[in-house]
Amino acid sequence: MRRGFGPTATTDPPPPEKETDVKSFPLFFRTSGRRVTIVGGDEQAAQKARLILKTDAEILIVADRLEPELAGLVAEGRARHSRRLTPDAFAGSAFAFVATGCPGLDASVQALARAARCPVNVVDQPALCDVTTPALVDRDPVVVAIGSEGTAPVLTREIKTRLETILPQNLGSLAALAGRLRPSVEARVPRARRRAFWAWVFKGAPRTDWTQGRERAAAADIKAAIGAGGAPRDAVSGSVSLVGAGPGARDLLTLRAVERLQEADVIFYDRLVDAEVLELARRDAERVFVGKHVGAHSWPQDRINDVIVAEARKGRRVVRLKSGDPAVFGRAGEEIDAVRRAGIPVEIVPGITAASAAAAALGAPLTERGVSDTLVLTTGMARDGAPLPDCTRHAGPGTTTAFYMSVGQAGRIRDDLQAQGLGSAAPVQVVIDASKPSQQVLQCRLDALEQALADASCTGCAIILVTWPEATVPLARTA
Repeated sequence: MRRGFGPTATTDPPPPEKETDVKSFPLFFRTSGRRVTIVGGDEQAAQKARLILKTDAEILIVADRLEPELAGLVAEGRARHSRRLTPDAFAGSAFAFVATGCPGLDASVQALARAARCPVNVVDQPALCDVTTPALVDRDPVVVAIGSEGTAPVLTREIKTRLETILPQNLGSLAALAGRLRPSVEARVPRARRRAFWAWVFKGAPRTDWTQGRERAAAADIKAAIGAGGAPRDAVSGSVSLVGAGPGARDLLTLRAVERLQEADVIFYDRLVDAEVLELARRDAERVFVGKHVGAHSWPQDRINDVIVAEARKGRRVVRLKSGDPAVFGRAGEEIDAVRRAGIPVEIVPGITAASAAAAALGAPLTERGVSDTLVLTTGMARDGAPLPDCTRHAGPGTTTAFYMSVGQAGRIRDDLQAQGLGSAAPVQVVIDASKPSQQVLQCRLDALEQALADASCTGCAIILVTWPEATVPLARTA
C-alpha cells in the first residue's frame, strides 16, 4: 500500500445530535510527499505508526517519551520525533492520530489539530474523530478498506478475515505489473481490444498462473500478448477443478477451494454439499445439481462426465464440487479420465475428509501410539451390480477403521468383525453429519451397532469408527 490510506469523513463536520447520526464517506488519502502526525508515545501510538509505515508518508511523532518500538523507528530514520506540541505539528499534515491515553489531553489536542484544518483520529473516542481507520486487506497496490462507522468492529474484522482467505497473497503484485505495462498496452493494443486483453489478464490464464506461483510464465505470456496486439484469439479455454467441499461446515474449506468457487463460471454439485458452501461462489456462477436425492432425478455418472466436458469445451471454468475430499470415495477417477480424454486441463483441490471431521467431533485422534498405528478408510458400498466389498479385511489389532457409506451394512460389518476376533463389547463410535449443525455422536457396543443406528433414524451421511487396540504392551519410560 504505497499511494494512499484509509476512508475518512470531512475535515470539519457539524456536531451530530447523537452518536448514531454520525456518517462517513470512504476515501483514500494520498500520502506521497505528505506528513502524518501521531501524538502520543505509547503502544496505541505504535499501532498507528505500524499502519502508516505501509505508506510512503513522512511520520512525525509528538510525545515527551517514546516506547521502545517508536524510539527504534526514530533511531532508524523512519520517523521524526518532537517533544513539544505546537500548531506547526499539524500544519500541512494529511491527517493526525491522537493517542495520549488521557481523555482531557486528547480533547485539547483534537481542538488544536482542527484549528489547523488537519483531519484527526482520536483513539477510542469516536465522537472526536474526523478520520476513522478501517480494517484493511492489503494486497499492495490493491487495498480493500472495511468500515462500519464504529458500530460493529467485530463484524468488520470478520469480513476482513474472509477477504484475506479469498484474495491470494500475490494478487497485488499482478496488479502492480499491470500498472507498469499499461503504457505499453496503450501503445500496442488497439482500443477495441483492450477490455478483452485486461479481462484475459485478470480472469484468464495469466491470473491463474500468477496466483499459483508461476509469475515468470504469466508475465512472459502477458508481454507476448502485448507484442501481438491483444489477448490470444484462443485465450478462452476451459478448465475443470474437482474441489473438495469438506465435511459440511463452510469454514472448513481450504483457501484454494474458495478461490476456485470465486473463479467458477459453472458449478456442478450434489446433495451432500451444504447450501452455505455454495454461498462462497460468485453470485453470477451457474449452479447445477447433479446428485442423487430421494424423489429427484438421478444423474448417471456418464451424464455427469459429459456435461462437465461440454461446459469446459465452451471455454468455461468448471468446478465439480464434491463433499469431503474428491479423491476419497468421490468417483474422481472417472471424471478425471473423461476430462483428460477431451484434452482439457483438470486439477484436484483436496478437502477435509469425513473421517477427519468425525475425529474432530469426538475430540479424539484417529491414530494413537500404543493403541492404533494404522488408519483404514473403507466403504461398505459398491458400484451398481458389483458385489459388496470385503470392507473389514484390513481390520485387526492396532487399527482404526473408518467406514464410509456403510450405515446400511452395519449388521454385516458387526458380524464380520466379530468373526475376525473383535469382541462383541468393543466400543464403536458413529458421527452423523460431521461438522454440520445437525451433527450427532453415537457411542455403543459393537453388537448394538445396527440397533443404535436404527434408534437414531440414521440412514446415511455417517462415519462409523472402530478402533481395534493393539495388544497391551508396556511402553518404555522416557526421560
